[in-house]
Amino acid sequence: MSFFSHFRGNSGEGSSSQVLHSGSRLQGHVSGGSRSEENPDLRRSARVPKPQRRLIEEQGDGDGEEENEARCEASSPASSQSPHSLGAWRSVEDPDVAPPQLRFAPRRTPGVQPPLNTGSPTPLSIFSNFFDSEVLRLLCHNTNLNAARHLARGRKFKWTDINTEELKKFIGLLLYMGVVNFPKLTDLWRKHNIFEVTFPSTVMSRDRFKNILSCFHISDPAEDARNELARGTEDFDPLHRVQPLLNMVRTRCMAVYHPRQHIAVDERMVATKARLSFKQYMKDKPTKWGLKFFVLADNNGYTVDFQLYSGKSKPSEKGLSFDVVASLVSRAYLGAGYIVYCDNFYTSPLLFRHLGQLGFGACGTYRQGRVGVPKTEENALTKHSPRGTIRWLRDRDLLYVKWMDTREVSMCTNVHGVFSGETVMRWRKKEDATYEKVPIPRPTAVGEYNRYMGGVDTSDQMLGTNSVHRKTRRWYMTVFQHLLDIAVTNSYIMAKELSTIRHERPLSRQDFQEELASNLLGVPLKSRPPKPKVSAQHFPVPTSTGLSKDKKASMGRRQCVLCKRSTPWQCEECRVGLCLQLDRNCFRMYHKSDEPEQ
Repeated sequence: MSFFSHFRGNSGEGSSSQVLHSGSRLQGHVSGGSRSEENPDLRRSARVPKPQRRLIEEQGDGDGEEENEARCEASSPASSQSPHSLGAWRSVEDPDVAPPQLRFAPRRTPGVQPPLNTGSPTPLSIFSNFFDSEVLRLLCHNTNLNAARHLARGRKFKWTDINTEELKKFIGLLLYMGVVNFPKLTDLWRKHNIFEVTFPSTVMSRDRFKNILSCFHISDPAEDARNELARGTEDFDPLHRVQPLLNMVRTRCMAVYHPRQHIAVDERMVATKARLSFKQYMKDKPTKWGLKFFVLADNNGYTVDFQLYSGKSKPSEKGLSFDVVASLVSRAYLGAGYIVYCDNFYTSPLLFRHLGQLGFGACGTYRQGRVGVPKTEENALTKHSPRGTIRWLRDRDLLYVKWMDTREVSMCTNVHGVFSGETVMRWRKKEDATYEKVPIPRPTAVGEYNRYMGGVDTSDQMLGTNSVHRKTRRWYMTVFQHLLDIAVTNSYIMAKELSTIRHERPLSRQDFQEELASNLLGVPLKSRPPKPKVSAQHFPVPTSTGLSKDKKASMGRRQCVLCKRSTPWQCEECRVGLCLQLDRNCFRMYHKSDEPEQ
């Protein structure tokens, strides 16, 4: 049985081949306000604090699942009471019976999975679990088929079939360009320019790189043509060009790592200007136009599972938001006792009760107009309610909490109590017009939401660091670039976790990508490019014209680039200072083809 076959079989609810329907998404409101104007304590942006790492190593033995099932059976999927008959909103002084604590029973030990969690794997050995030989062979095969198709159509270019070793160098150059960022790809092969970069040409010629990039293909071109013939019918798959790689990378993300207890579901936008029927617009996202991914992420930013949204199929009668979470959160893969955090696009009583039946906790902000949420205004918050005021209602297994901060915040949870004594500091204006910080009470659900909801945003921040993403008219290349970024970022998170376990100082995100690129390129990270052989243009010339006879012995001296001593000689072509003496011939050493001796 293949190492990944278990996860292919368990994809069930979360199969990436399932394409979700668009449906017009209302821009997020937290009890009447836009998502972009949310309370700063709830805003998930680039300023989200660095997530707290929770090293939970508890292995489920099945008992936890039975306890969670018994906990969920205590309440029916649908409350016997209508949300309109729950009575008045209660205050924090009123007693509440908190639900029993979930027993965490994951299918596997959370964290990096064997055999990667032993020894000291290199960046390449970790990355190779995402882009392994099977993935590389697929890309090479379809790229060669696409090149043959172009040649058959009369396109003129020089082509030899690409193999996996050359493809590794191609990917290594993409990672190199993510660190050494130039406006145009061809800038890395410029010559005789103060911005010349000597390294890329030692690995691959410019024309070869451009030809591979031009012919790069993920799917079989012949199958693409057959899929195009089905356009406009139910058999047409808009994601056909990327589906093979989507399935492979998604399966590997789940296989080599198991998330910890607190996970988050959110959207991720990947910028593209390609003309696509399923390109999306989200006004509250930093990237407003692009491809939309639905993502399940661990609290440390690891991308556990994802789906590229194509708008192909219609949602079920339960709605798009329900379908997204139900397909990403799979008990067969995760286990029981997980707590899922989501924003007000997903939160609904129907979804949370469904997750509760599966043995999951759920917590999120909700929209006031959502079907099934309390509609009563009796003893509810008003715009004049003091800051820190808490109101709550419990509908059997679900708790609805309203909290007044700078504005009203509405939360729903099936796993938290109302208030555990937690406070948060806020500025308050005094009578003398000065300000002071005072503690105000904060509901338990709000604190936990702020603590764990940022997993996808943390992932987005790391994906944007040294990204390989570049503008392209081919949308499937945008998807490939994003999947490559996911593989590198997930590899970095795993390497960082392993370093922490070994009590070693982890590499930075950039240092990790630099070392990975050097491994893929087969070049030591600290090596120097070979010096060019001396040619007819390389002549020693004085550093000055010697116009002043009085100062011709010391005038215009430069520092030798090798020995760092002062010298009156330089290379006419290279324009660098070099010693030219009997006992110190730096000029000859510099222009040798081998690396100069030190």
